[in-house]
Amino acid sequence: NESKMPSYLFESMLMYICSVYVCFSNKCILLNAVPGPCDPEDLIDGIIFAATYMGCTHLLSERTPTKSARMQQAQEAMSRVRAAQKQAKNRKKSPDDEAPSTAEVDLFMSTQRIKVLNADTQECLMDLPLRTISYIADIGNMVVLMARGKMVRSRSAQENLDSTAEQTTITQDDRRLYRMICHVFESEDAQLIAQSIGQSFSVAYQEFLRANGIDPEDLSQREYSDLLNTQDMYNDDLIHFSKSENCRDVYIEKQKGEILGVVIVESGWGSILPTVIIASMMHAGPAEKSGRLNIGDQIMTINGTSLVGLPLSTCQSIIKGLKSQSRIKMNIVRCPPVTMVLIRRPDLRYQLGFSVQNGIICSLMRGGIAERGGVRVGHRIIEINSQSVVATPHEKIVQILSNAMGEIHMKTMPAAMYRLLTAQEQPVYI
Repeated sequence: NESKMPSYLFESMLMYICSVYVCFSNKCILLNAVPGPCDPEDLIDGIIFAATYMGCTHLLSERTPTKSARMQQAQEAMSRVRAAQKQAKNRKKSPDDEAPSTAEVDLFMSTQRIKVLNADTQECLMDLPLRTISYIADIGNMVVLMARGKMVRSRSAQENLDSTAEQTTITQDDRRLYRMICHVFESEDAQLIAQSIGQSFSVAYQEFLRANGIDPEDLSQREYSDLLNTQDMYNDDLIHFSKSENCRDVYIEKQKGEILGVVIVESGWGSILPTVIIASMMHAGPAEKSGRLNIGDQIMTINGTSLVGLPLSTCQSIIKGLKSQSRIKMNIVRCPPVTMVLIRRPDLRYQLGFSVQNGIICSLMRGGIAERGGVRVGHRIIEINSQSVVATPHEKIVQILSNAMGEIHMKTMPAAMYRLLTAQEQPVYI
């Protein structure tokens, strides 16, 4: 809370807190109190504040905006929600019309999540894992919770979110932006709520360290940085992309009006060249009949258009647009569907730096040993040190990862590809 500004920035803390969800344990006893308005042990169990939910809105944001930009976004979100409330009241023509969507709620927060409960029925209206919250601001008696959503390609997406509102904080059309979901609450305890959420991040991180027998005071950031400097980058992409024989041009012949017959999925955040992967091919479709494509191939370009760094939906649209063509040129990198991961962890004092839920990697600490080892967000873990974890319960996977030291070898593949290969989902070919 620098210079008494009524705002709390948590991006840097989130880089550490993502690892809490690898092996977080509620059974640990906090030895040192974390500064803040609440008893740290209360935050582990969860505390409740009374509030009024005013509504939500969507904004676009850079990945790491300045603190002043974040504050402007919070103020804009609050203004939008208030304007929407006013318009709803003005549109009300009869007693039968719906009232503005405010609700008296109980705001539950803990070191794991934030829940919004109906104050009367205790129905859960919202359940936000703590790791998804990137910014909290208290402005007077208002609290703005901002959670980052999917990446979008340009500012034009903002117009689809809200055609009547003008976003002033983004000025470049080609900048990669993230959709921010902004929830607005009103409460007499607005500042206390914001401070308590900030304290929850700190408590969660210290609990993670203690769950692994680490005294937070014994592990400095400099020591962790020294460890990273000794780690070599290991990523299957480095091997495959460096060999010219793995990169090739492929020509696919098909009938006009015929689909290509593929399912594509994202390579996952953490890959060296983020692009799309062929996850399935339609039997007897043009892609399969060509004999030139395989499951796991990464698509670099199609008819000269690069797919690297584009959102999955954009890549799908580009491929769908090929329906009227009879000859398609693709540049692909031949990769196996399974990604090999190597994490070097000398002892348990060092966090792995990624989170996993039911076998799927859902967040990754930038610059950590896991990212250097080739871990990718959105991938399902298939093996850990040659031990299959496909049918292993979440708690067991957490235990294996918590106790793993030395060289940790993992096999992973995109979770969407895994579901297709195991017939958990039906493919939708394009």
